[in-house]
Amino acid sequence: MRYFIFLLTVGILGLHFFQFTCNGVQAFDKSGCEMDCQKCHTLTNQEMKEILRDLKAPDAEILKVQSSPIRGLWEVTINNKGKPGLFYVDFSKNFIVSGSIIEVKTGKNKTMERVTKLQEDRRVDFSKIPLNRALVMGDAASPKKVAVFTDPDCNFCEKLHKEMEKVVQEKKDIAFYILLYPLASHKDAYWKSKSIVCGKSLKMLEEAYARMDIPKLDCDNKDIDSNIKIAEALGITGTPTLVLPDGRIHTGMMPAKQLIEFINEARQP
Repeated sequence: MRYFIFLLTVGILGLHFFQFTCNGVQAFDKSGCEMDCQKCHTLTNQEMKEILRDLKAPDAEILKVQSSPIRGLWEVTINNKGKPGLFYVDFSKNFIVSGSIIEVKTGKNKTMERVTKLQEDRRVDFSKIPLNRALVMGDAASPKKVAVFTDPDCNFCEKLHKEMEKVVQEKKDIAFYILLYPLASHKDAYWKSKSIVCGKSLKMLEEAYARMDIPKLDCDNKDIDSNIKIAEALGITGTPTLVLPDGRIHTGMMPAKQLIEFINEARQP
């Protein structure tokens, strides 16, 4: 029993010692970190580029490197093909940590807070979206334009489409520019998308949403392939995705009232 108590005491003291060190250098030592681990440890952009290269993501843009809520880890935010990401790198630079950091006392997900902020701040280049070849819902002369990437076999796309119809009925200054973006997981979405584009038919899209049979049209049109490349370049990986002129995006269904508020908040070019 005495031996067990001795081991337990040593373990507790060891934990307290670890809390006041930075990779083995005592923080209270004036020659050490002095409670600021960044005095002893750095992670340069060049080092981070080498890490990303090893992770097979050499083209990812490094947005920010900063201390994480946990001592001993760097928090790294990147932009990988238009999509923001967040992960952690340990001070030895040998390990990557993915997942959430939870604050014990409050229960707050500190990682999710950062990710949400990244998403809110995210912007894409609206000018790269070819509105001239989109299907238009509403008056094309309307001053408020919204691009919508959609898939004819996507249930949430169908639901958003119905909410969009409510919006254009209520607000004559809003128009939706619909670009067909078939997801690889939907085996019939590609040919349906191409048929809809060949027919230049909003009605065909609505019939596809209603699970009605639509004709299989073929034409010399590369719009669908181009839409897929544009979406990937902008970091759009899911449908439905709305893009506003100020570059803000939203992926997922949104009720008409909320959709109007979202659009009205946008800064028009």
